[in-house]
Amino acid sequence: MGNEKVTIKIDSEKCKGCLLCVKVCPRGVIRQADGVNSSGQRYVVVDDPEKCVGCGLCFIMCPDCAIEIEKLTQ
Repeated sequence: MGNEKVTIKIDSEKCKGCLLCVKVCPRGVIRQADGVNSSGQRYVVVDDPEKCVGCGLCFIMCPDCAIEIEKLTQ
């Protein structure tokens, strides 16, 4: 991916709140949400999508396949 315009989608129901994606994000785009999902887990949300550089590290690190990255068409 790398520096392409992308959109990040996080499935809050799949997320168990391990925060691996938060720790690995070089731009601080992802943060832990205040709420919980139906399993009682504090999931993550995209906080500042404009800062995303499309590196894909969050997608790679997510053990639950809760993150999707889509390239935006221009």
